[in-house]
Amino acid sequence: MKKVVLAYSGGLDTTFCGLYLSKELGYEVHAVLVNTGGFSPEELKAVGAKSNKLGIASFTVINRLEEFYQKVIKFLVFGNILKNQTYPLSVSTERIVQAQALALYAKAIGADAIAHGSTGAGNDQVRFDMIFQILMPEIEIITPIRDLKLSREEEIEFLKAQGVEMDFKKSKYSINKGIWGTSVGGAETLTSNQYLPDEAFPTPISKTEAEEISLTFKNGELIGLNDQEFAHPTEAIQTLEKIASPFGIGRDVHVGDTIIGIKGRVGFEAAAAIIVIKAHHLLEKHTLTKWQIFWKNQLSEFYGNHLHEGHYLDPVMRNIEAMFLDSQQTVSGKVYAKLKPEHFSLIGIESPHDLMSSKFGSYGEMNLAWTAEDAKGFTKILGNQTAIYHQINKTHG
Repeated sequence: MKKVVLAYSGGLDTTFCGLYLSKELGYEVHAVLVNTGGFSPEELKAVGAKSNKLGIASFTVINRLEEFYQKVIKFLVFGNILKNQTYPLSVSTERIVQAQALALYAKAIGADAIAHGSTGAGNDQVRFDMIFQILMPEIEIITPIRDLKLSREEEIEFLKAQGVEMDFKKSKYSINKGIWGTSVGGAETLTSNQYLPDEAFPTPISKTEAEEISLTFKNGELIGLNDQEFAHPTEAIQTLEKIASPFGIGRDVHVGDTIIGIKGRVGFEAAAAIIVIKAHHLLEKHTLTKWQIFWKNQLSEFYGNHLHEGHYLDPVMRNIEAMFLDSQQTVSGKVYAKLKPEHFSLIGIESPHDLMSSKFGSYGEMNLAWTAEDAKGFTKILGNQTAIYHQINKTHG
C-alpha cells in the first residue's frame, strides 16, 4: 500500500481528503497537523479524536512554534512588515513552516505522496506546492479538492455516505487562527464595498477604559511587557494579544494581489502583531541612522512580498535576513503605548541608544555641535551641484 502524508486540520476539506485518499485511491494515510501556535492542547486532542474515527493509519502533531518565530516572525518584526502597509502576514506565513515540516516528515516515513486540501482559487496551493517541489521534487502531490473541482456540498455528500458525523453547517465566515493573528474571510470580504461587522471578529470588545503599557525590546525582539520579562518572545506576543485584543485593536480588512493574479480581500484581527510592529518601528526611528532606515524600507517591501508569494527558500531571503539581523544591534529599549477601544497610540521610547540625544542639540531650538558659520557652509556645499545645473542651463526653477 502506498503511503501519503496529509496536511490535516480536522476541518471539512482535510476530513474529505483523508477519506478520499484511503477509500477511493487506496493510500495508507498519515495525517499530520503542524502546530505553529494556532491550536490549544484541548483543540489538538479533539482533532486527534476526529482522525481516529476516520480509520486512517496515523495522526501526528508536529510542534513548530519556536521554528515559526525564529524563521519568520522575528524577521517580520525586524522588517516592520505590513503587506500593502496594512496586513501583518498573519496566518499565510505559517504555511511556509508547515510545508517544510510536512516534507521532512514525508521523507522520514518514506511516503510516496504528499497531500493538502487547498482549492484552486487561493494562495496556499502555491505556497505548499512550491516548497514540496523544491524539497521533494520526486514526490507526487495530491490535491483532491483542487483536482476534482469539488463544491462544499459535494464534499458533504461524500462524507455523509461514508457515515461521517460532524457539524456540516456552513459558517458565514472562515476563521484561521495563529499566533501572529487571525484571518476572517467570507460574506463582506467577497465584496469591494462592505466592512466586516463586529460579530465577525473572534474577540468581542470588552475593554472600554484606556490602559497604558510598556514593551521592552532587546536587539529588536520583544522580551517584556509592563516590566515583566518572558523566557521567550512568543510568550510576550501571546500575553500582549490577551491584553490588547479585547480592545478591538488590530482589526482591519486587507485588499491586495493574490499569487494567482486576482485581487482579494481578507479580514484580520492581529492586535499583538500590529502593536509590536508599530512599537518596534518607532524604536528604530530613534536608534537607527537615516540610511539604515532607508535601505531597510526598500528591502522590507521586497521581503514581505516574496514571503507572501511562497518564495521563502530563495537564497536572497537569507541575504536580506542577514541585513535585518545586523541592523538590530542597537534596537533595544522600552516603548510606551496607550490602548483604547479600536485604537492605540504610541507615547514614546526610552533607550540608551536614542540618537535624539540632547547632548547634540534640540531640533528647532538650539544646536550644541556646530556653529552658525558651519551651518552656512554646509548648506552652500549641499546645494552646490543643483546650483551649478541651474546656472549652466539658465533655468529658473
